[in-house]
Amino acid sequence: MIGAIIGDIVGSVYEFDNYRAKDFQPFFHQKAFFTDDTVCTVAVADALLSNRPPAVALKDWGRRYWHIGGWGKRFGDWLSGPDMQPYGSFGNGAAMRVSPAGYLAETVEEAISLSDRVTEVTHNHPEGMRGAAATAVAIHLARQGSTAQQIRADISDRFGYDLSMSVEEIRPVYRYNETCQNTVPQSLTCALEATSFEDAIRNAISIGGDSDTIAAIAGGLAEALFGIPPLIAGKGWSFLPEDIQVVVKALYQSPDAVLS
Repeated sequence: MIGAIIGDIVGSVYEFDNYRAKDFQPFFHQKAFFTDDTVCTVAVADALLSNRPPAVALKDWGRRYWHIGGWGKRFGDWLSGPDMQPYGSFGNGAAMRVSPAGYLAETVEEAISLSDRVTEVTHNHPEGMRGAAATAVAIHLARQGSTAQQIRADISDRFGYDLSMSVEEIRPVYRYNETCQNTVPQSLTCALEATSFEDAIRNAISIGGDSDTIAAIAGGLAEALFGIPPLIAGKGWSFLPEDIQVVVKALYQSPDAVLS
């Protein structure tokens, strides 16, 4: 989960000012910040940890941090209105917020079940459900020790995503896109091809597009594959207000685990 949050923070300054290379410096830009991607991820964790209705948790956290902006129009309308019903979205927000489901699941089936539970309240289009479930399963598999090659094969077979392109092949042709079907495969590839957590985030930024969300999706999987270097974890942690830190600590069940 903290991997997704760090990806969001690092990518925050590149969403509308893409940098199509891996050599950006510093890793955490001086103007970086956590976005709606982090807020929604925390809401999902809160829902799963506290057994809260996911729609209630999303609206609670979203309204609490409404001032940060960045909300997609349809999600923003849902967030600010009284209606609790889903609206058929297949946006990549389904996948960028789902990492807690992958972290908490003990089986593939549970990863899909938890993902469906927190996704169907807004992104109940089949592509939204597929993108979130694929992300959660990939994280679960990585936490169980599956290799990048094994995860790539499983996600391709189970969810029908084409993960055959490399980051080098994706970068020249990829364009800004906010759908799951055109974000999730690329984001997962950025992590599966990486050699470290930092390399995964750099891959994600380098392909352009919706940089904070791509890096959030890649970051959640990269954390499960590689762990997070303490210096990067500590710096990411410093961006977060106390109420968000409380939820993140609860997910890891130990304050020390967040920064280890």
